[in-house]
Amino acid sequence: MKFFNPLAAGTVAIMLATLLILRATGRAGNGAGSQPADTSPSEPSSTSKTLLSQSGYDITPWPAEKVAERAAALTPEQRHILLDKGTERPFCGQWLDNKQDGLYLCRLCSLPLFSAKAKFTSGTGWPSFFTPFDTDHVHTRRDTSHAMERTEITCARCDSHLGHVFPDGPPPTHLRYCINSASLVFHPANADLPADAWPAVTETAYFAGGCFWGIEDRFQQVPGVLAAVSGYQGGSTSQPSYKEVCSGRTGHAETVRVTFNPALVTYRQLLEWFVTFHDPTQLDRQGPDIGSQYRSAIFAADEQQLEQARAFLAELSRSRRRGRRKIVTTVAPAGPFYEAEDYHQNYHARHGGSCPLPARP
Repeated sequence: MKFFNPLAAGTVAIMLATLLILRATGRAGNGAGSQPADTSPSEPSSTSKTLLSQSGYDITPWPAEKVAERAAALTPEQRHILLDKGTERPFCGQWLDNKQDGLYLCRLCSLPLFSAKAKFTSGTGWPSFFTPFDTDHVHTRRDTSHAMERTEITCARCDSHLGHVFPDGPPPTHLRYCINSASLVFHPANADLPADAWPAVTETAYFAGGCFWGIEDRFQQVPGVLAAVSGYQGGSTSQPSYKEVCSGRTGHAETVRVTFNPALVTYRQLLEWFVTFHDPTQLDRQGPDIGSQYRSAIFAADEQQLEQARAFLAELSRSRRRGRRKIVTTVAPAGPFYEAEDYHQNYHARHGGSCPLPARP
C-alpha cells in the first residue's frame, strides 16, 4: 500500500524510461586517460528511411552536403572540435560552470544531446553529464588516437565530435560523458527551440490504473513513449494536493499523462499495454490500494481516442481472457490534468526500483 511520503523534491529526475547505456572501462579526462573497452559503436549509414529515436526525434544521418552547409557558420575553433575531432583546453569551456536548467543541443544540427538535470561537476575541466538526453542521440566508437584507447562520442545525426565517455561518473549510470563546450549550444528551460530541436509529431493519452508510480514507470519503458507524468484527473477540485486526492473527496484518480510518437507506438497499442499493467476488473482499487482514486479509467484526449477506447474495452469484455469477471474501466473525455508533486515523479527510477514490463500484449 502506498503511503504519503513527502521526500525531498530536488533529486535528479531520469528522463522517460531508464534507457540502456553503453558502458566503458578506464579513467581519464576529455583528451587524456587510459583505455576504455570498445562499446561497439553504431556508425551512421546512408539510408533514405527516416530513423526515429526512442524519444521521437529524427536522427536520420545527414548527408555530407547538409553538414557542410551548416558547418559554414562555425568558428575555426568550433570546426576544429566538431569536424576535426579536436579538444578544447580544460576549464575554458563556455558551459563548464553553467548551472541553469535547460537543454544542451548539438551545435551543428541542434539535436538535443544532454539535459541540465544530468549535468554534474566532475572536476576534470570539461562539462560532464551522467546520461544523454536519449542514448539514441549519441554514437560511440573506439578511439585510438594520441597513443591511447578511449570511447569517442559523436552526434547521431550529423556525426560531429562531442567528446569521450568514461566509467567514473556518479550513480545511477556511473558514467561520465565528458563534452567540449564548443560542441554544444545551451537553451534555457522554456526558451524557444530551433526547428531541428523538436521531436516528430506527438500525441497525448491519459490512463488511470491504481498507484501512478507503477503505471508511470511501465509506460516509460514502452518503445515510442516519450514521457510519462504522474498526476490527478477526473475530479472537481482545481489543483488538488496528494492528501486531498487521498481523502477521496475530490473525485480525482491517480492518472499518468503519456506523451507518445504515433509513428512508433499507436494509441491502440497503448490501450493493450494499459490492461496488462493493471487489473481492469477491480472496482475502485488495485490490490492493497483501495479507494476511488485508484480506479481504472481512460481519459480520452479527443473524439477519436474516445471511440477507440470504448471499442477496445467492448472487445476486451467479449473476449474470454477475463473469464466471467466484468471490465470496470471507465472511459470519459479528458478534463484538466494536474501534475502531482515532484516527489511522485519518476518515483521508481529515483528510488532504485522498477516495474518490469509484462509480456508484450
